[in-house]
Amino acid sequence: MPRPRNRGEALEIDQSGPLASAPPRPPEDWPAENLAAQYDAIRHVTEALCEPLAIEDYVVQSMPDASPVKWHLAHTAWFFETFVLARYLPGYQPFHPLFGFLFNSYYEAAGPRWSRPQRGLLSRPTVAEVYRYRAHVDRHMDELFGPHHAAELRRAASTVILGLHHEQQHQELILTDLKHAWSANPMHPVYKEALADDSSLPATRRAFFPEGLVLIGHDGDGFGFDNEFPRHRVFLKEFELATGLVTNAQYLAFMADGGYRRPELWLSDGWAVVQARNWDAPLYWEQDGEQWFAITLSGRRPLVAGQPVCHVSYYEADAFARWAGARLPSEAEWETAAAIGTLAGNFLDSGRFHPACSPSADDRGPCHQMYGDVWQWTASPYVGYPGYQPPRGALGEYNGKFMCNQFVLRGASCVTPRSHARRTYRNFFPADARWQFTGLRLAYDPK
Repeated sequence: MPRPRNRGEALEIDQSGPLASAPPRPPEDWPAENLAAQYDAIRHVTEALCEPLAIEDYVVQSMPDASPVKWHLAHTAWFFETFVLARYLPGYQPFHPLFGFLFNSYYEAAGPRWSRPQRGLLSRPTVAEVYRYRAHVDRHMDELFGPHHAAELRRAASTVILGLHHEQQHQELILTDLKHAWSANPMHPVYKEALADDSSLPATRRAFFPEGLVLIGHDGDGFGFDNEFPRHRVFLKEFELATGLVTNAQYLAFMADGGYRRPELWLSDGWAVVQARNWDAPLYWEQDGEQWFAITLSGRRPLVAGQPVCHVSYYEADAFARWAGARLPSEAEWETAAAIGTLAGNFLDSGRFHPACSPSADDRGPCHQMYGDVWQWTASPYVGYPGYQPPRGALGEYNGKFMCNQFVLRGASCVTPRSHARRTYRNFFPADARWQFTGLRLAYDPK
C-alpha cells in the first residue's frame, strides 16, 4: 500500500455535499491539500493493526455484536467504494458484484445486506482477495485525488473525511472484537507484549463546578459527526466530578461488599441481566485462588489495582455509583469539565492497548484521564440534541436511527486513535454492552 505523500496543489473543499454532519469550513486537522496523504496514512494504520495476525485470526466471529477482522477490512473499503467512488469518479466499476451485499453494514438505502450474526461464515472471499479489494479501492481513490478530478473531489471531500473517521472507528473495533474472540481461547493469545505500568496514581478528589448556562455540542471548528450538532445551551446545577477514574481496586471493594448480590443497588433491568448471565465481575476478569487476572491483548495478566476498571456495562457502572454514594455524570456535565483540560491521554497511538494507571505528562485540567484509557459511561440517554435533524440519504442512517435504548459514553479509550478523539464526541452503546473498553467516573451533588 502506498505510504503517505504530500500534495502540493491546494484544493478548495466544497462542504455543501450530501453529508450534513460535515463542518461548514475545511477542518484544520485535515487540510484539503493533504487529504490524499491523510487517506493513505489512515488506511495504512488499519492494515498495520493486522500485521500481528495469522490468517485464522481474520475470520473468527465470537458473537453477533462483533465482526471478523476480515469483514472490517472489507467494509471500510466498501464505504469508500459505495459513497465516494461510485458517486464521484467517472466510469468507476465495482471490484465484485456481490461485495456491496456482503459488506454493507446497516445502510437500508444502500441495498440488502448479509446477516450480521453470520459474518463469520464468510470463509470466501479469502483474506487475500479482501486485501486486493482494498488495493483496488485505494488505486481508484488515488485517481480521484489526482489533478484531473479536482471538481469531483471538491464535491466528494466531505464524504471522504467522513469515511476516514469511519475507518478510525473500525480500527478501534478491530481490536475490541479481536479481544473478545481471543478471550475465549484457553491459549490466551498475545497481540502485543504488555508495557510496564509502574507509575503512581494521583490521589482522587472532587472538582467543583458552579451552576449556570453552558454551551454543549460541536462549534463547527473541524470535523464532527451529525449527532454532535447543533450547539445549544444547557442549564446545569452545581456538581462535583471525581478527578480520577474508578480503579480496579475500588471495583474489587464493591465486589467484596456483595455488589453483585445486592438487588437494591441495581436498576431492575440490570438486576435481571446479572441473574440471567451470572455476572459476578467485569468482563475478562478471572479469579484463581485469591488472585484476580484480566484477559488483555497481552494475554492473561494479573489485575493491576491502580488501573481504571474496564469492560463494565452501564448497569454495572450505575450500580457501583449507587454503592459509592454517587451517580454517573450527565454528558453535559462531562463535556463542561472536559472543556477546562487538555485533549491528552493513553490512545491507540501509544501502543499500550490497555488502560494505564496514571495520566500522560501533558494531561492538564481539574480532572485527569478525561480522554483515552476507557470510554466513560454517562447517565444520558442517546437522543438527538434540540433541533437535530439527520442528514438526507443513506448517510443519514449513520447515527440518527440508533437514538433509542442506548446510553452516551464520552472520552475515547486506549484503542481510539488520538486524532479521532474530541470533547464533543458522543459514543453510544446499549446498557448491557461491555466488550468495548468502557469504564466510569463518579459525579456528586454538593450537599
